Amino acid sequence: MFAALVISERVWLWPAAAFVVVAAGLVFATYRRERVQPGARATCVALKLLGIGLLAACLIEPLWSGQRARPGANLFAIVADNSQGMQIRDSGSAESRGALMRTLLANDKQSWIGKLDENFQTRRYSFDSRLQSLRDFTELQFDGRSSAIGASLRTLAERYRGQPLAGVLFFTDGNATDIPDGKLDTTGLPPIYPVIIGKDEAIKDVALQGVSVSATAFEDAPVTIQADVVCGGYAGVPITAQLLDSTGKMVQEQNLKAPADGETMAFRFQLKPEKQGLSFYRVRVSARDEIRQFDKPETSVEATLANNSRVALVDRGKGPHRILYIGGRPNWEYKFMNRALDEDDQVQLVSLVRIAKREPKFDFRGRPGESSNPLFRGFDNQNKDEIERYDQPVIVRLNTRDALELAGGFPKLPEDLFPYEAVVLDHLEAEFFTRDQMALLLKFVSERGGGLLMLGGAESFHEGGYDHTPIGDMLPVYVDRAPEKEPLKNPRFELTHEGMLQPWARLRGTEADEKTRIESMPPFQVVNYVRGVKPGANAIGLLRDESGRLQPALATQRFGNGRVAALMIGDLWRWGLRSEALHRDMDKAWRQLFRWLVADVPRRVDLQAEPLSGDPNESLLLQTRVRDKAYQAMDNVSVSVTVRSLGGLGQTNHPAGGTNEARLATDPSSKEAGLYEAAYVPRETGGYLADAVATDSAGAVIGASQAGWVSDPAADEFKSIRPNRALMEQIARQTGGEVVGAEKLEDFASALLNRRAPVMETWTFPLWHQPLVFLLAMGCLLAEWGIRRSKGLA
Repeated sequence: MFAALVISERVWLWPAAAFVVVAAGLVFATYRRERVQPGARATCVALKLLGIGLLAACLIEPLWSGQRARPGANLFAIVADNSQGMQIRDSGSAESRGALMRTLLANDKQSWIGKLDENFQTRRYSFDSRLQSLRDFTELQFDGRSSAIGASLRTLAERYRGQPLAGVLFFTDGNATDIPDGKLDTTGLPPIYPVIIGKDEAIKDVALQGVSVSATAFEDAPVTIQADVVCGGYAGVPITAQLLDSTGKMVQEQNLKAPADGETMAFRFQLKPEKQGLSFYRVRVSARDEIRQFDKPETSVEATLANNSRVALVDRGKGPHRILYIGGRPNWEYKFMNRALDEDDQVQLVSLVRIAKREPKFDFRGRPGESSNPLFRGFDNQNKDEIERYDQPVIVRLNTRDALELAGGFPKLPEDLFPYEAVVLDHLEAEFFTRDQMALLLKFVSERGGGLLMLGGAESFHEGGYDHTPIGDMLPVYVDRAPEKEPLKNPRFELTHEGMLQPWARLRGTEADEKTRIESMPPFQVVNYVRGVKPGANAIGLLRDESGRLQPALATQRFGNGRVAALMIGDLWRWGLRSEALHRDMDKAWRQLFRWLVADVPRRVDLQAEPLSGDPNESLLLQTRVRDKAYQAMDNVSVSVTVRSLGGLGQTNHPAGGTNEARLATDPSSKEAGLYEAAYVPRETGGYLADAVATDSAGAVIGASQAGWVSDPAADEFKSIRPNRALMEQIARQTGGEVVGAEKLEDFASALLNRRAPVMETWTFPLWHQPLVFLLAMGCLLAEWGIRRSKGLA
């Protein structure tokens, strides 16, 4: 309240003061001569001086003056939370938070709204993912998918910038979905007066806080789905977590006892999806004895079931991943490797195996007049253009797509090599490649993002002459020279600490089982010795001999956009000869290594769904990158994207072409060549699939790609169901407002007119012109006279 005492007739100030001083002197002089008790004397003097002072004050005409908000000149906003979080029913309450708030905001029942309407130009709004204007609060449905408190307040500030907005009465539980760090920039905001809906007492609820998916090359369980759960009111009670596939079929179920309220418990599901590509799963949690509440929600005793389930997206990749194997000679390593990969439907091994090296031109052997290699003698096809001469190596092509693939040997052009996703070099010397082919292989890894694996053997690493070559530069180990040490005696393989952390390098689920498995491996005899592992590379496996000496056995590193691995063991096939169980382990190890080698290798058409940060509607930017055969950015193409919603929580698929399908046109990006973008806003909760098809200027299809995502804005909405009082108090304090209790809305509306507002007016109240002042003065004088008479004074 802004008020002060003002003297309007200052010319009478000194005369009035002189009158009071003279009168006070006479009063004191008179009572000094009177014989009366000290208490009675003091009372009489005080009464007479007060009466005289009041009469003298009337001469200067005192006024009580102040400022207040000018009625009808200022704006005031009433904002109500319309999110699903208001459907929560607090402990001991028969109604939801929304129902209680609707009662507080009923225009025909609440007089405080009438007071605000009388003194301010009130504006009514609701908010969830965005701010919306309302005629009255009967329009509230409490079905919004998020609570964008920060965005709604900033929208209000922008909308009323330059206008006299006196404040905002903000009805909410305070659980914002767009303020993850709990800090809001309040610059430019008017005073915020939060009315916190909901009780702070603990609520009985099981909440799924988050679901994370991690995919690895681990063959038995390549996908781990972790569900983090927080319980309230269920301490010590068994909690059940269920994993269901897209059809609602139970995949796995786990049970754990709930910890203390507020503590997080983690469920981990490990599984191997049955199909390639994208799969959707649903995780749901509940008290074990209340699991039937999902079929009959009306029987639930929890605050809400909206936070009991979430959808998870699993991406196993879409094969087959084509890998090019180059072997310098037929060997057992290739035999067992090829057999192992035949069991993997996601990996296809295309092979070039040299069965004879080229020979000098002057070495003429064979029958007179015969220029072809004797290895081809006896075959019907003796075409000089199709058979190898003495000075050409004899190479066999295996598992090629057609008769033209790799017909010229190792590729010489990017468009021939780049369709593969990885290259394996085995028992092959550096002289096999031309300098241009080595440079091409360098680009294949660094620019195209492919994988490279070199296997140990008599003509690999230093023995193969790879020092000071582009291939040697890519390897994670030094191949400039072999260490001048005595060879290891009966070396055995072991995983390093880094290797134990890599799922693709392990074959067992626990560390103890993995160590037991490694101890069963045989010693190896063919080892390529290297000087060491390069900085930045990871030593995954080591060889340790009987005296404890160590030598790198398996190392990896990132190189440009791709990845490179070096296996310095040349007789890994010995591993599978001891028993059938060890043979299965060896096959599994090969498959996991190759899965890791082709992980994250880009394709010609690559679609990604990138969420737009800070958007409460969870809008996405669908980005499609298109590359030519040399994997360079490709412009002047057409990209169409089709988005399908899988509905609900990803349990059922709608028919293709139905209302759940949307076709989007893309626009070329101005920031990146070969990038085509389209925006999409999900309209319902659940899983989404997007298919992109790229065509060139002639209408020919370049390629296609698929991406998926999960839209679940309610997950953040129900992440916490207790009112966030701390956030609301912080916003009120920073904006100059205060938290208003629901029971004090009447007092708040009455006192609001006396608070600071953009448009103020001055008011005055003449104290001297009030009968009460004159009556008080006369009363003081009469009381003094009465006391004098009662004491027998004149």
